[in-house]
Amino acid sequence: MVFLQKIFIIRTNINKLYKIFLLISATHFINTAIYSQEIKQSSTDTIAAIKKETLKNLQLNDTIKNKQIDSIKIKQKDSIKKPVELLESIIEHSADSLIRQDILNNKIILYNNAHIIYKDIDLKAGYIEIDNNTSSVLARGIKDSVGVYSQLPVFKQGNQESTQDTIIFNFKSEKAKIWNLKTEQQGVIILGEVSKKHNDSVIFIENIRLTTSDKENPDYYIKIPKAKFIKDKKLVAGTSQLVLADVPTPIVMPFAYIPLTKGRTSGFLMPTWGENNRQGYFLQNGGYYFVINDNFDLAVLGDIYTNGSWGLRAESGYAKRYKFSGNFNFRYENLTNSLKGFDDYSKTTNYNIRWSHSQDAKASPNSRFSASVNLGSSKYYKQSNNEYNTNAFLNNNLSSSVSFYKKFVGTPFNMSLSVTHSQNTNTEEITMTLPSLQLNMDRIYPFTGKNGAKNNAIQKTGLTYSLKGDNRVNTTDEFFFKKQMFDEAKSGLQHNITMNTNMKALKFFTISPSLNYKEVWYFDKLSKKFDDVKEEVVTDTISGFNAFREYNASVSLGTTFYGMFKFRKGSIEAIRHVVRPSVSYGYKPDFSDIYYEKVQQNAANPEEFLEYSPYSNGIFGGPGSGLSNSLSFTVNNNLEAKLRKKDSSETEAKKIILLNNLNFSSSYNMAADSLKWSPVSVNAGTNLFDNKLSLNVRATLDPYALDVNGKKINTFNYNNGGSLFRLTNAGLTMNYSLASKKETGASKSGQDQKAAANNSDGVFGESLTATNQQNTNNNSSNSEKETKLYGSKIPWTLKLAYSLNYSNTNRQNEISSNSLMFSGDIELTPKWGVGFSSGYDVKNQGFTYTQLRFSRDLDSWKLNFNWVPFGDRQTYYFFIGVKSSMLSDLKYDKRQVPDKRLF
Repeated sequence: MVFLQKIFIIRTNINKLYKIFLLISATHFINTAIYSQEIKQSSTDTIAAIKKETLKNLQLNDTIKNKQIDSIKIKQKDSIKKPVELLESIIEHSADSLIRQDILNNKIILYNNAHIIYKDIDLKAGYIEIDNNTSSVLARGIKDSVGVYSQLPVFKQGNQESTQDTIIFNFKSEKAKIWNLKTEQQGVIILGEVSKKHNDSVIFIENIRLTTSDKENPDYYIKIPKAKFIKDKKLVAGTSQLVLADVPTPIVMPFAYIPLTKGRTSGFLMPTWGENNRQGYFLQNGGYYFVINDNFDLAVLGDIYTNGSWGLRAESGYAKRYKFSGNFNFRYENLTNSLKGFDDYSKTTNYNIRWSHSQDAKASPNSRFSASVNLGSSKYYKQSNNEYNTNAFLNNNLSSSVSFYKKFVGTPFNMSLSVTHSQNTNTEEITMTLPSLQLNMDRIYPFTGKNGAKNNAIQKTGLTYSLKGDNRVNTTDEFFFKKQMFDEAKSGLQHNITMNTNMKALKFFTISPSLNYKEVWYFDKLSKKFDDVKEEVVTDTISGFNAFREYNASVSLGTTFYGMFKFRKGSIEAIRHVVRPSVSYGYKPDFSDIYYEKVQQNAANPEEFLEYSPYSNGIFGGPGSGLSNSLSFTVNNNLEAKLRKKDSSETEAKKIILLNNLNFSSSYNMAADSLKWSPVSVNAGTNLFDNKLSLNVRATLDPYALDVNGKKINTFNYNNGGSLFRLTNAGLTMNYSLASKKETGASKSGQDQKAAANNSDGVFGESLTATNQQNTNNNSSNSEKETKLYGSKIPWTLKLAYSLNYSNTNRQNEISSNSLMFSGDIELTPKWGVGFSSGYDVKNQGFTYTQLRFSRDLDSWKLNFNWVPFGDRQTYYFFIGVKSSMLSDLKYDKRQVPDKRLF
């Protein structure tokens, strides 16, 4: 018995040990499966929170104890409890090298190109650790094989993205702690040492560097100890200090407020301060910007000077998709020069109105409304402290047009109604049409055959009609926008009807007859009477409907023939000469007998009369006087050369133009009693040196001679001992463009081209204004980290324009004008640019308006210096500032304003 009992105890212990072995083996198998490596695996499993004591110790009775328990009765507890889900969404995670799930600590570890996605959160890093106990994620970079710290965490939430060294993020509260944050907001780069993400829109940052430079070591930054960043809204900071090249500057601000809003938002516009030698210290272009709605905005700005001068400006832009777009600008300045009591004390007021409106073609295919307005004081561009556009200053004319066009569908008629304005800034004369009506009828063919056939001259006969009505006002600056400007207003209507056709003659000639009829309606006319008391002619204006009519007929004969000159040797294979001669005959009756009136000229001779036209003061003029019965002659020439093929690889022979045009024209009036021949006009033009040189020549040749007093007489010049023709005037113009050879590789980006365009200060048409209205290169970045300064090419451009005019109308035999204009740009280095524009008046021996331009690309900054060294508009402008529009107020500029007393 004892022996059997021992055997039973041993057997029972063996069963217990076997079960323990099986349990340990199973546990080891589970852990081995959990801690095994998986290469490039991804998972979408729900990460759940697990209690800390996941695996409890098995409670086994001691086998040596006397208490014997059957091993089968031992109840095993489940080794893995079911997880309790805490996260709201599924985490998608992946890694290249390692995905490890630590059930004991309830963590998941991802290594090498780790990537997790949770709701709208996207996180990439070298190392990511997910802690389900605290619902948090730790992400940091890793060191590569050479010891470089790489794969820094890139955190994305929505449209926000940031890079940092290390980040700890809580899924439940969405709070985070970030070390060495780097994020870009609206072109501004924010570098923070330690950051705390309070929620999805608010971040508190310590030890900030604020910059627009994308270099690893920024060339400048604003140092801020603490700041609060609100996503897509603003950054509010404490003490701020400007640091240049890691050197702190004495520029310190007690606080900083930087708007980071997307799109348009209302807000204050900071003024620019400075000093003017005529108005003293000033604040310019400060005000408020209003966002009225999605289609309309408004900026109200003002200037103030210490001597009492001031200015106001309103700018507005509007747009509606697929409908229209435009902008409006109004400026008013009340400037006081010097101080009261001084000899140079004066006051001036100037204003300017600009309006531009365009209609989308899709809005209405049969009607169109457009506007281009530029009107105001004649001296505005010369005296304004906010206008430095050189072209606007040199231009002596302002013009405006507001028009409406309507096509009547189903009819040949179309109509346009417009208001126009033309202003000479030198004479201060203004001409306006209020309004101008134009009604046109497209060409119709009233005699066409069946199915619209046009086989003969009758069927080809076309008819056109036009009606033009104007209400014209002539005034000056003094009476502009006042009642007096309408006192001399004139109005009238003009009808024009034209009928023409064409036919072939002798196969090679084209005959084109034409008949024109004109009728003019006026609402007043002139009446002249001789006053016996004053013994002079008195002119009165009589109101009432008045009209006159006139007509003329013409016929022209023209053809085209070609001449070919072939060469057996040389590079030129052939030269083709194209000649287009035409002869036209015109007849117009003398309408003076019908519409002209006579008035006594003096009291001494009552039979001496003066003939005048009652309609001479009308806006369309009066009827023509004198019979016209004339022949006109025109010959047009063109020369082209065909080059011989150099080898068989050329598919087509190259053609070049030797002479663009060589034109001769003159006329012979058979009804004139003398001087029947009109002067011969000669025009010629061509392009040389691969179209780089444009050459044009013109001349006027008069066949009649002059008497001793310089008056033209009815005697041919060769009969008076001279040549066949007398050269009365001539002109020569040349335009030549030179440039260095094109460099291979990528050309300048669009942003670099815009930046270069801004350096010319208006010489080539761009509109530059004062101070903080400069058109800087917004959000510009330098894509090249290193610039090859040594051995670099020097691109350059040079434009030359030469003009020569000769006059000999009355034997003056002089050069009326002789000038050379030149401009160019030189890129000394990839970041240094020099430009110039000037001219030399050979006749008056002096330089014309001259300007020198210097520019320097400072990566995130730019430097410009524009200088007009001499002349009435002698001035200079220096500017250095940040390119980014977000920090555009971080700049320094200095301008010497021209002396306005000269204008």
